[in-house]
Amino acid sequence: MGSPITIALDAMGGDVGPSVVIPAAALSLIRHPDTHYIFFGREAEIREQMSEHSPLARVSRVVHTDVAVSMEDKPSQALRQGRWKSSMWLALQAVKNGEAQAMISAGNTGALMAMAKFCLRMLPGIERPAIAALWPTLSSESVVLDVGANVGANARTLVDCAGMGAALARALFSVEKPSVGLLNIGVEEVKGLDEVKAASAALRNPSLPIEYRGFVEGDALGKGIVDVVVTEGFSATNVQ
Repeated sequence: MGSPITIALDAMGGDVGPSVVIPAAALSLIRHPDTHYIFFGREAEIREQMSEHSPLARVSRVVHTDVAVSMEDKPSQALRQGRWKSSMWLALQAVKNGEAQAMISAGNTGALMAMAKFCLRMLPGIERPAIAALWPTLSSESVVLDVGANVGANARTLVDCAGMGAALARALFSVEKPSVGLLNIGVEEVKGLDEVKAASAALRNPSLPIEYRGFVEGDALGKGIVDVVVTEGFSATNVQ
């Protein structure tokens, strides 16, 4: 059994908030009994839902806040109105302060990306955040990114995504040197946009801690031929 972890949850995130977030956390607790939780949001609503899940209540803490980011808020709006005081921001702050090891929100994706960038900051050398997904394959799973944080990407962003995806694959799959493929319209080196070809050239650097396999096409996503598939957010969102 692994070390206990604490997860911070934006209880108000999503279309219906606590009525989904609390039962989901209760299910998670059954599968991962060593987990502890911190819920951020309107305490009365959270407690009402938690009254039906006493095992969850015993390993949870609730932090009240009246402010919640709505699904319609623009990222800039969410930052202005919810910085320092919304359930989403405070859940991120719990990770920054070391109170939690992970944060979950089913809320406004654009707001979450913006707040995470301001609150948690980027890793050195990484300019833009990315959203990663675990993609089911014929053999196991692959990490696919970016799946929606950015619309379009230059060569630098694609290379950064490869590094972040490889780090995630290393942690999840216990692979020392994850294999990486760059999604393109063909596997031939002459095909694709200039930015994609430039990223491919950069990823061939032998000093990188990855095994770069070159271009992969869309039908390779389900085959599991690489640990990490890198693309820009608009393409991956449409494939989903």
